[in-house]
Amino acid sequence: MAQIIAIANQKGGVGKTTTAVNLAASLAVLKKRVLLVDMDSQGNATMGSGIQKNDLLYSVTDVLLGEVPIETAISKAEVGYKVLGANRDLAGVELAIAEQDGREFILREALKEIEHSFDYIIVDCAPSLSLITVNALAAVDSVLIPMQCEYYALEGLADLTQTIDRIQQALNPDLQIIGVLRTMYDARNALTRDVSEELEQYFGKKLYDTVIPRNVRLAEAPAHGLPIIYFEKNSKGAVAYLNLAAEVLKKSKVKKGIKA
Repeated sequence: MAQIIAIANQKGGVGKTTTAVNLAASLAVLKKRVLLVDMDSQGNATMGSGIQKNDLLYSVTDVLLGEVPIETAISKAEVGYKVLGANRDLAGVELAIAEQDGREFILREALKEIEHSFDYIIVDCAPSLSLITVNALAAVDSVLIPMQCEYYALEGLADLTQTIDRIQQALNPDLQIIGVLRTMYDARNALTRDVSEELEQYFGKKLYDTVIPRNVRLAEAPAHGLPIIYFEKNSKGAVAYLNLAAEVLKKSKVKKGIKA
């Protein structure tokens, strides 16, 4: 059965989609069966996986509306994992399902049909708290929070942890924060180091050892529709995301009671 992880932060521009795409790719490189679910109507995770969002025959929208089985909507990317893609159509789904019974659990029920086929399902959430994002958080086992080490980051983090607490209490009692990831890290910046230290104090072992650096090649990769490991495998960004994938695997083993 798959471990289902949401990549979430209610603050935009923190490397959320970059982390979703590159964690999926890195886990696939490490021989894991991976599905990437794009729950953002911008479709950036879809595009970053080399799939044209406007060419999708079916998308996550069709799954949420109950128009096709989830297996039908899954695309095979050329980068080692599968994708349940998204495009602008997703923006209209919330109104369509707003009065539906069990509307918060549509994605969860759909994923139950295919989770046995994967080791990891990575869900890229939109930065806004909408019914679509609630669907994502109600469907996953855990949340990975990417964070840029900047002044307003901790304020945004408080909003997100409050949201997770509410989802946990009302919809998904097993939901937990699996870890916090520092992104766009520049060790030369004093503020970056200060915020990093605060995160270490606040999260302790929940803070990943891996730090994602500011990296030009990492920023360029999405324009080519490639995860960094396929775009520039020797770059600092590629190495960092492989290290993150290794940490995720290690935490999964510990959670299952297996010696890492």
